[in-house]
This record gives sequence, C-alpha cells and structure tokens, in this order.
Amino acid sequence: MTVSTRVELPEDAPATRRVHMAAFPGPDEADLVDALRRDRAWLPELSVVAVDERDLVVGHALLTRLEVGGGEALALAPVAVAPEWQRQGVGQQLVRAVLEAAVAAGEQLVVVLGDPSYYGQFGFTPAAEHAVTGPFEVPAEYFQALRLPGANGSTPSGHCRYPEPFGAL
Repeated sequence: MTVSTRVELPEDAPATRRVHMAAFPGPDEADLVDALRRDRAWLPELSVVAVDERDLVVGHALLTRLEVGGGEALALAPVAVAPEWQRQGVGQQLVRAVLEAAVAAGEQLVVVLGDPSYYGQFGFTPAAEHAVTGPFEVPAEYFQALRLPGANGSTPSGHCRYPEPFGAL
C-alpha cells in the first residue's frame, strides 16, 4: 500500500486523534493537538495527514505559531504515525510535506524538540546556532531549528515562547 499526504480536513480530527493515541503511550499528544486546534496558534494549512489508498489517516504532522524573540516562527510538534505504518518512511513523508507547506506559506523558521539524528536529515541543527533558545531543560542538540528555504532577510532570534497548550505537557 502507498501513502500520500494532504492538508488535514476538519472531518479528519477524530482519525488524527486515534493516530496520536496509538502512536504514544498516553493521551498527552492527542490532547495537545485538540487544544492547539482551539488556540490562536493553530494554522490549519500547516496540519498535514498521511492517508493510505483508502483515504484512512495513518499519520499526522503539525506546525503551529510560536514567538521567537519579538518575531514569529513555527513549532513542529507533534508528529505521529500509526504503529502499523511506523518505520516505513511515513514520518519522513509527513515532515517533508509540512515543511514544504511552510515554505509555500512564506514562513522563515521552524523549531523542534526531538532526536537530532532524525530531524537532522531535514536540515535541523541546534537552535543555538540560530541564536534561538527554548524553554526546555534538554541537551542543546535536542532543541533544534531550521531556517526555511526562501526566508527573506534575517530569521527571528531569541527566546521561544510556545503557545499555551504546550504548557500542559
């Protein structure tokens, strides 16, 4: 079976929640997505699903607005793939699709908290290299940033302020 990506539709929300519930050990990520949908940080065109040949949602990746210094950037989180589709490139497909959507929307910078060996394949590097700091107590290499192709001028720098729903994690 093949998988394709597309922008998440409102009617995909229950299936997207099921994917997050299956991919993670508890409801935190699924609850985060639901809370972000109600937050001003929500950018519906930057919520991407992976669907199988029957148009069933098998994965989800999300970019939401966050503040960096006095400017705007995007947070990549969460990314989820249904267990039966994991380790088949679906996550990579999702991340590439959501980053391409951000480039098309004229966005400049994306931050992510995650495995540097995984996110490095997309061009993410330690956020400190971009003069960006985060609110998380993690090793520096896990908080990463990516300047998007086509970014005009300088990208935002400074301390990240995530949308309120992230505070519940």
